[in-house]
Amino acid sequence: MFPMKPIAAALALLACSAAWAAADNSYTPRSLLAQAKGLPSEFEEHFFDVPLAVRIERDEVFLGEAMVILSRDDRLTLLDFTDISDSPIQPAERDTWSHYLQQGAALGSCTQTCPEKMLAVHYNLENSLVSILTENAEHDTDHQRYYHQPQDGSTGLIVSNQLNLNGGQAQELGGRFGVEASSSLGNWSHALNLQLARLGGPDTQLYHALYSLYAQREFEGQFLRLGYFTPTSEGLNRQPRAFGAAPDIAVGVMLGSSDSLAINNPKPSVYPIYVTSNRQGSVEIYRNGLLINTQAVAAGLQSIDTRPLPGGIYEVEVRLVEDGQVTATTQELVYKPNNWRNHDERWRYNVFAGRESTLFNNWEQRDKGDMTAGASLNYLLHPRVIVGLSGRQVQERMQYGASIDWTLATQASLYANVYQTQDHGTGMDVQGLYSYGAGSVIASHNRSWLDTRNTYDTLPDGTRLRTRQTFVGQTSTSSLSINHRLINQHSLNARLSHSQGNVEGVGLDLGWSKHDRLFGSDANWRLSLFDRPASRSTGDRRNRGVDLTLNLALGGPGEQWSGSIGSRTSRDGKRDNNGSLTYRKDLSGHVLQNVSATVLTDTYGVGLSGMTSFHGDMLAGDAFAQRSSFNGNLTGGLNLHSTFAVGGQKMALTSQYHGDGAGMIVDVETDLDDITLRADDLSGGSTALRPGRNFVPLTAYRTGSVAFDFDGNHPPAANIQPPRSAYHINKGGVDYRKIRVMKTVTVLGRLLDPQGRPLKGHHVINHASRGVSEVDGFFSMEMNAGSPTLEVRRGNQLLCQFRLDPSKARSENDVLMIGDLRCTPDTLADSAFERPTSG
Repeated sequence: MFPMKPIAAALALLACSAAWAAADNSYTPRSLLAQAKGLPSEFEEHFFDVPLAVRIERDEVFLGEAMVILSRDDRLTLLDFTDISDSPIQPAERDTWSHYLQQGAALGSCTQTCPEKMLAVHYNLENSLVSILTENAEHDTDHQRYYHQPQDGSTGLIVSNQLNLNGGQAQELGGRFGVEASSSLGNWSHALNLQLARLGGPDTQLYHALYSLYAQREFEGQFLRLGYFTPTSEGLNRQPRAFGAAPDIAVGVMLGSSDSLAINNPKPSVYPIYVTSNRQGSVEIYRNGLLINTQAVAAGLQSIDTRPLPGGIYEVEVRLVEDGQVTATTQELVYKPNNWRNHDERWRYNVFAGRESTLFNNWEQRDKGDMTAGASLNYLLHPRVIVGLSGRQVQERMQYGASIDWTLATQASLYANVYQTQDHGTGMDVQGLYSYGAGSVIASHNRSWLDTRNTYDTLPDGTRLRTRQTFVGQTSTSSLSINHRLINQHSLNARLSHSQGNVEGVGLDLGWSKHDRLFGSDANWRLSLFDRPASRSTGDRRNRGVDLTLNLALGGPGEQWSGSIGSRTSRDGKRDNNGSLTYRKDLSGHVLQNVSATVLTDTYGVGLSGMTSFHGDMLAGDAFAQRSSFNGNLTGGLNLHSTFAVGGQKMALTSQYHGDGAGMIVDVETDLDDITLRADDLSGGSTALRPGRNFVPLTAYRTGSVAFDFDGNHPPAANIQPPRSAYHINKGGVDYRKIRVMKTVTVLGRLLDPQGRPLKGHHVINHASRGVSEVDGFFSMEMNAGSPTLEVRRGNQLLCQFRLDPSKARSENDVLMIGDLRCTPDTLADSAFERPTSG
């Protein structure tokens, strides 16, 4: 903070300056002496070489409010920005101007070392405005369509490791270990995807497969991929669905639109995925035959948490496991599209061509060697209508697909597909969403007409054999879901479904929920009634029943109790009266994020389950365990992930996700104990930092800035250097930064010349901050407590320096009073402590 005395004088000066300027219009805009001409002498000393409050603009765009020093040789030196809250300029650009102006900038035209295409800098006394003029003054930068890549490219490596396990006493251990790596070298990014899997059950073989190993180059609006890859829908926003086998891995080339490349999207699927479990159990989610997630589920109708699943539009297989047995398997659609960003470009496309291959893959014992090719198109028919077409050759069969994504109104949308595969069949699906003020309606229907009698398998010697398992007929599933909020915190929901084919019958679920207060705590009631089709877990009889659940926030902060009672159809088709009790605790400042335990009872006995999620410095994940009341068998699941990053000749192992494809390794050095910092990526999220090595996920391709600050509302007396760092890196790139956190004290003193006269307008500099002496020589600033040194500069000249002894100074209200400091040349050679004279 700067003393208010010169600021008040400056404000008085500004109030009178317009009249003085009108009296003498002979000055030029860049001459400070001319602008100060005619000022009373008592005001002139408060104009030069003292802190002044100004407004800074770049090309008439607000850059920030600041404190500056003006000198008689027409130079301006920035002390600090004091308010930037209303500025639309990016922090990275502001940092560039801050660095330039802090070195001292000559007013007028710029002739050398001109940042950001700067032409000139002017100061206007009448309105206390600093104007920066650049070559872009007449250009509208808001219409920039593409991010510029780093001029010299970037380097780095990010390896994401994920382990998923699921098994138990009656279920052999199965799971997956996946390695996804991305790297950057110059303007090329590289990707690798390696999977190890064990299916569980009687199949005990360890499978391995390399799914991608390629290089990719980004251009404006397009990308080029070369190498070994699985053809996917990258470059498209709405991928038409296909029927039958997915494209095999190919060695070839791929070209497509690049402004909607698939990224890890934490948002849930637009259309929920429902499962109906008769008992507590778990779900396993498979994509292309590989396990990508497993979750514990309770008895009843519920939606799967799709936020951990990758972004895009693709099919998954959902397996419901109860008491260690797979009781249901369904094919579902994950719908997490990216937004269409540019309506001026109506086409999105994706084309690929190559040779089907199996590299380091024991799922397929033979390298097929067939040619494969395909193309997919999206066309923005209307701002609310996107149509899609696709055609591709997979395993010597042609696959065709068409889609439409239609936003009927602000509250209503429709998504439909029609697809056909040679020697396999035809399918279609429709999904609609309507949102209104008090709720939403979701309708879906899918139908398949299958005829696989002309499907053949080819042996390694070329012999063709008709597929053993053939199917002729049709399957369909239809559903209608309604969610409606009533007054007084009541809500209703209903889901009606009808299935033909593998599952036959009509299902109905009705629910009522209410938020209330009970025993002085928040409480949530839920009552559900259901009548569902027969399944293996209900003895092939319809499952009818009722369930009442109460969630109650009792106990300390973060604690919750819930209980339920109900009735349903048992495994042998009889009545199963049941009840459960659950305790959950959210933890803070601990590796474990939360824990929960459940005990339940039903016709067969007592069952138990527990869940937890954890987050450490190098590893994070969640786990669950269950004991079946039916047979006492134990089952469980585990999901783990970690990220390994290399960049700037440094390495880091962290539990952070790699985010949007890039990152920064940050080393924190500090002389304080038990501090927590926060790194805010101003283009994305926030990451907690602790002393030592950290990893901060960043957004690739965009020019951005990371701001470092203390976490919480009560920061310690310390200084962070640097407080902000700019970045610009490609996908897979990793930057490195080191920040220092120094304990500081506020010092107040007065600067004198050898004759004892006050020195004004001199810069007093410390490792932690800098200040400027006022007209009477007084200054205040933050000083590094561990390095109590001060140096005094005038322009580029070092005049004197001091090493202080804080123990010998007087302290008042956390301010260190260091008295008078005489600035003499002999202090430059004196390494001993300089004792301030009494003032």
